[in-house]
Amino acid sequence: MMVERIADPDDPRVEPYRFVRERDLVGRDGRFVAEGQVVIEVALARGRFPLESLLIADDRLAAQQALIARAEEKGVPVYAAAPVVMDAIAGFPIHRGLVAIGRRTAEPEARTLLAGLDGPAIVVGLVGIANHDNMGGIFRNAAAFGAAAVLIDGGSCDPLYRKAIRVSVGGALVVPFTRVGAAADLPALAAAAGFETLALTPAGDDVLARLDPPARSLVLLGAEGPGLPADLIATARGVRIPMADFDSLNVATTSGIVLHHLASRRDAGRG
Repeated sequence: MMVERIADPDDPRVEPYRFVRERDLVGRDGRFVAEGQVVIEVALARGRFPLESLLIADDRLAAQQALIARAEEKGVPVYAAAPVVMDAIAGFPIHRGLVAIGRRTAEPEARTLLAGLDGPAIVVGLVGIANHDNMGGIFRNAAAFGAAAVLIDGGSCDPLYRKAIRVSVGGALVVPFTRVGAAADLPALAAAAGFETLALTPAGDDVLARLDPPARSLVLLGAEGPGLPADLIATARGVRIPMADFDSLNVATTSGIVLHHLASRRDAGRG
């Protein structure tokens, strides 16, 4: 397979790349955008979603031969354009000079996803996470600490939004996830699959550092400010992270602290 040259911003081969920011707001017909070398390497090597094509700036081709070879091995078309043409296609400067289009696949039902997880497992449940930076940071931590899946309520944003993928450094393309319409359904779904629900809240009775976590845990995280709904916390085991006169950890930071603790205990149990 040869790298295909694009000289005209209106070339139909690169239509999915046009006006990236505008399409972020209205959707892109089952596609998503991945940017940057590290993210695209993750997508090619470990990603759960197929890539349809790559678009690379001419001045980056020499440095991206290994990535291009990997794409060609997988049958992914590679297009190259002068930076000015690439920027005209996207509608803004693509400073990384490397972008890909991926295709979403159908999300499994939450019951099916949980039922397919064997043995000790950590699942993350997200409630009202509307900030794409936080969504990406949580997925980055979920991938780093081996979370088995992420369940997302209807009030949370899209983990395959362009910025969320970028912030996740590809974690959103690796960790399985699915939507759960109502956050109130999460504890019952978890219990049916043998998971205990842990709700992160400053009012939790259990201190994270002293927590002996269950082998199968669903960790609920709420948006900064409102946090988790009180009625949802009441159906779970409340867990808190003690702080010194300041009770407002960023939710992505919280996810990293909690997942590190749970993963350490999980791995110690395997030793």
